Amino acid sequence: MRHIPKKELLSIPNLMGYFRLIMIPVFVWLYLKASTDADYYRAAIVMGISSITDMFDGMIARKFNMITEFGKFLDPLADKLTHGAILLCLWSRYPLILLLLVLFVLKEGFMLVMGAVKLREGKKLNGAKWFGKCCTALLFVVLFLLLLFPHMSLVTVNLLILLCAAAMLITLLLYIPVSVSYTHLRAHETLANL
Repeated sequence: MRHIPKKELLSIPNLMGYFRLIMIPVFVWLYLKASTDADYYRAAIVMGISSITDMFDGMIARKFNMITEFGKFLDPLADKLTHGAILLCLWSRYPLILLLLVLFVLKEGFMLVMGAVKLREGKKLNGAKWFGKCCTALLFVVLFLLLLFPHMSLVTVNLLILLCAAAMLITLLLYIPVSVSYTHLRAHETLANL
């Protein structure tokens, strides 16, 4: 693994990524100890601040030419850990969240394995496709609504969860041929070089 320069580690976008990682246990603690609406709102505010930081770290990185390979790793890591923490916390309140949690683990596990295969073959990660970005945005909006409105009707909650689950399943199914065609292409390249 290459040495990462201190300047890269301490760039403003990466510092914002570290901040988002620190916000995860703060959110979990606030949410799990919440007993009043005000407590749930505080937890939602922490996630709102985290999401604003997520939006600005990418904008700053692009505007000031601070995009780094480490940042390309840190930003999605913070996203996935944040979403996973929110899902686990919401599962304590809404049983159907388990469906989203399982799909989330399957989708992210698949992406992790395919990313590892690409890296092992010396290829750089291209980042998320448009449908992956849409799925992530929808997931965050739904999770944030569930945090912000703790007394939403169970029917509405379950419809939002099912909408997210459908989007996540479609995204996973769309990523499979992209990854398979990449692996297939690499196999042809390998055979051509023999």
